[in-house]
Amino acid sequence: MATSNISALSKMRNIVLTGFMGTGKSSVGKLLAQRLGFRYCDLDARIVEEEGISINEIFSRHGESHFRALETSAVRRLAQEQQCVVSTGGGAVIAPENRRLLMEAGVVVNLTASVEEICRRLREETDRPLLRDNRSEEHIERMLAEREPYYAHAELRIDTTGKSVEDVVAEIIVYLKERGFAWKP
Repeated sequence: MATSNISALSKMRNIVLTGFMGTGKSSVGKLLAQRLGFRYCDLDARIVEEEGISINEIFSRHGESHFRALETSAVRRLAQEQQCVVSTGGGAVIAPENRRLLMEAGVVVNLTASVEEICRRLREETDRPLLRDNRSEEHIERMLAEREPYYAHAELRIDTTGKSVEDVVAEIIVYLKERGFAWKP
């Protein structure tokens, strides 16, 4: 096996999906895990399971900084796992330690979408504490701009606007194959 493939194979312990809320991380993550024969791991769901309360409750009882600390602890644990497709929360990449751990854990794929598409996808959502008081396009656009430098660290970026989950998963798989990543489905 060529040296480049050895590093590619070792780097693909996991696939990590980052991106703003509503970009498709959970839907894409579940199907991608199924197609690769990996487990699916939702970072926010892990936090909820471990804490025994919802993300909204964590935010309202303890604040965002407490949630971010829980998130970093969860990222540390998930970074040790193998053959997992990990869907992160939209703000998980803000912390430098989280970005480092996620990049060490495997291939980081950032999903994006237009502001209009995000608003459409999140219209009926009630479990988004950072959008509880303001769901306007301007607010979402501002949050996206603030997070863009962190999302830009991803190895692959895919705009999911107007694409099916299947199309996004296919793009990720093509990217992995082109770079010599291998897995046992």
